[in-house]
Amino acid sequence: MYTQSAVAADDRRRKRRRKTFGSVAAVLAVVVALGSVVLWAVNGSSSGSGSRKAADAPSRLDVRETVEKRPARATGALAFRFSADDLAPGEEHDMPGMWATDKILAKGINRTLLGFAIGTDSAAGDETWSIRFDGPICGTTKRVSVENRTAILFADSTAKGAPCDRVAFVDLDDGKTMWTETIAPARPSGTSGASDTYALQPPTVTLTRGTVVVTWGGGTDAYDMDGGKRLWRNESTDKCFHMGAGGGKALLIRLSCQDTSGPGGQAAYRVRKVDARTGHTVWTYAVAKNVTDVRLVSSDPVVVAVSAGDIGITDVLSLDEHGEYLATIRVQKGKYVAECVDEAEYFSVEDCPTIVVGDGQVFLRSAEQGDLVNNANWIVGFDLKTGRTVKKFDSGRDALLYPLRMSGDRLLALRESSDHISPMGLMSLDPATGTVTPYLYFDLPSEGWTLTAQTSNDIRVEDGRIFFGARTATGPKEKTWQWLVVGLESVARRAESLSIPKAGQGR
Repeated sequence: MYTQSAVAADDRRRKRRRKTFGSVAAVLAVVVALGSVVLWAVNGSSSGSGSRKAADAPSRLDVRETVEKRPARATGALAFRFSADDLAPGEEHDMPGMWATDKILAKGINRTLLGFAIGTDSAAGDETWSIRFDGPICGTTKRVSVENRTAILFADSTAKGAPCDRVAFVDLDDGKTMWTETIAPARPSGTSGASDTYALQPPTVTLTRGTVVVTWGGGTDAYDMDGGKRLWRNESTDKCFHMGAGGGKALLIRLSCQDTSGPGGQAAYRVRKVDARTGHTVWTYAVAKNVTDVRLVSSDPVVVAVSAGDIGITDVLSLDEHGEYLATIRVQKGKYVAECVDEAEYFSVEDCPTIVVGDGQVFLRSAEQGDLVNNANWIVGFDLKTGRTVKKFDSGRDALLYPLRMSGDRLLALRESSDHISPMGLMSLDPATGTVTPYLYFDLPSEGWTLTAQTSNDIRVEDGRIFFGARTATGPKEKTWQWLVVGLESVARRAESLSIPKAGQGR
């Protein structure tokens, strides 16, 4: 994947990694066990084992929304590591996308999607499965179906400037490509020449129930998860261009329209809800004219983040089920952190890792208070109907809280140690009661500290584990191990998995 030496790594090096992996896990278990006693006490007796409201059993075609259970023991141990030691100084590789199931950690690297068995210390060549695409991966979505399948966009060749015009639907458990299709953009109706710039914008991909949705500037295509048949195509018309989609429980399309009434023909944005199986418009919401960017944070309930006359997200808006405006949550010039990822080569209008929506609220973290070491912040829940604050969760001394995702009606958050002495934690926050329940306490060696930054890395919580993965791999100035992905789990689960021999496992 990087060099031939990485693919054909010698046994001596692998044995050294495995010894290091085991010893680090053992040390962490002791350190975390001590730190967790001093640092936090369990606030309340909530097990976090499910939602307060009964939910219908999900269909295999639904987008996955797993509910995490509180581990038997909160002490954490290493569950997985993917690293490399053969990167030359300045050598750089794109690592788009990261997904986890109960047994596989999948990571994109350049034009390859690799699947690693969780519970291993891995380098290139140790993967359980791999999918090599015709060209570089050029679009991903964090969304996964109940069957552990997701969609990948890739270029049709490795040639420079090759179009990002292929979509694949892949099974993350066994590395099987279910189907691939070629996106064939058509020129938007009633447009020519000057509009080609919009029609050839970077495509995006997302999932909603039973459907893979791709936007490509000049329109939107929807494909059936079963078989890849194209269900419908909506082309851009009336100088409104399709510029990204948000999936999940519903489907939203972001439209960038030419506003001829304003000076210089400034673009105006619209958010459109579309029936994912038919392509029919349900409603359209016109965003204020002074907005320069719109991100689709949540499709149900509908929450969008906007940039109004400033660089970066300035406001978060909520809409009702009919597309009518409900409330505005203001970032207040940096008092709260609302950030979305904007990478030209892997563009996604729904990748806003610092904003979490659930239980009738939108959760934002505050700006950091204090210095680099003696730091603190809090997470605040804002009511979607009124925009008013509901609950506030303090990080505690020398720590920072980062909202990650919903787990049923509870919020999962990373508690990062700012002094790197006390352990980090995966916490469950209950907006209804204010209860904070520790799920995992763990530590990361210095090589993994940079992996916790939300907008430059992927952070996933799945099946009782938390994973941190780099979006790029860059060769260091001096030869050393580069930690690219690291995963943590409960020591109880780790001990159980180590005591059960796996089929074909000879290490």
